[in-house]
Amino acid sequence: MAEILNSNLEHPIEILKKEHELIIGFSDQLKEIAEKIQLLHDFNAAESLIQQLQTIAGNFKDSASHYMREENVLFPTLDKMGIKEPPKIMWMEHDRIREIEKNLYSLIDNCDNMPFRRFSEQLRETALNLAEMLAMHFHKENNILFTMAEKVIGEGEMAEIKKQFDKMGYCSFTPVSSAKKGGDMKDGDESISVEGGMIGFETGTVSFKQLDAIIKTLPVEITFIDEQDIVRYFSVPKDPLFARTKAILGLKVQNCHPQKSVHLVNKIIEEFRTGKRDVAEFYIPFNNKFVHIRYFAVRDSENKYLGCMEVTQDIAEIKKIEGEKRLL
Repeated sequence: MAEILNSNLEHPIEILKKEHELIIGFSDQLKEIAEKIQLLHDFNAAESLIQQLQTIAGNFKDSASHYMREENVLFPTLDKMGIKEPPKIMWMEHDRIREIEKNLYSLIDNCDNMPFRRFSEQLRETALNLAEMLAMHFHKENNILFTMAEKVIGEGEMAEIKKQFDKMGYCSFTPVSSAKKGGDMKDGDESISVEGGMIGFETGTVSFKQLDAIIKTLPVEITFIDEQDIVRYFSVPKDPLFARTKAILGLKVQNCHPQKSVHLVNKIIEEFRTGKRDVAEFYIPFNNKFVHIRYFAVRDSENKYLGCMEVTQDIAEIKKIEGEKRLL
């Protein structure tokens, strides 16, 4: 695990810049170890260095929080300020960084299944590719994107960004208070705007507070996009699968996805809007879970399109169910 510095940063941009510095340090360590392994002849001689590689890989995995905070908080805020293209380019570069890191993890995990010389060559190439990509990307963010952000984002908005950063949590190596490391994605009852208000439905009546609690108790995550493709609402369950922050509210849903998947988002919404489709579903393995993602067209009683609802659920345990269960 990387050494955690004692100084506590408070400004979101300074936090991101410090994380850049630390991640570059991990990249330098990776290159150094890759060069040392190049000089050896077999896995036995490289055993201690491969153990160090696993530690460095752990730090890179931990750095995922850095990119998530940018994508879910900073980028949407800049989009609202009219700065649209630079965040899109940065997000695409994040995806490229993730691809290289994924290759690194696979190489380390499967090193026993390949000749040592091939492993050492691929490791060196991967380390150089990652170092080059990180240096280029962080230079752009530090000198262009963050400069733009500091010019257009006021103190109030920056304080809200810091609040959302704290909620999402930080990398283990980020020099912030340890109390904020893990984050807290749970919202309290302060989001309920009408105290004791009642909502009447065709099939019953509940208070705003009851309805909010019901939605949070559902074993699914819900996001609603209106008929103009604007993100209007998302639920906050006890253990969310994906990080979402209030910064996405009011944004076009297309600006909340990486560029490589926007065409698919547009296709689904267009088919919902025209009535060609009512449901679209996907399922992916994710962090030892099996996530079922469904999109539903939302229509009124006259079949007018009101928007799209995303429903996400971990179905790993459900997939294991067999037979029947009638008793507790």
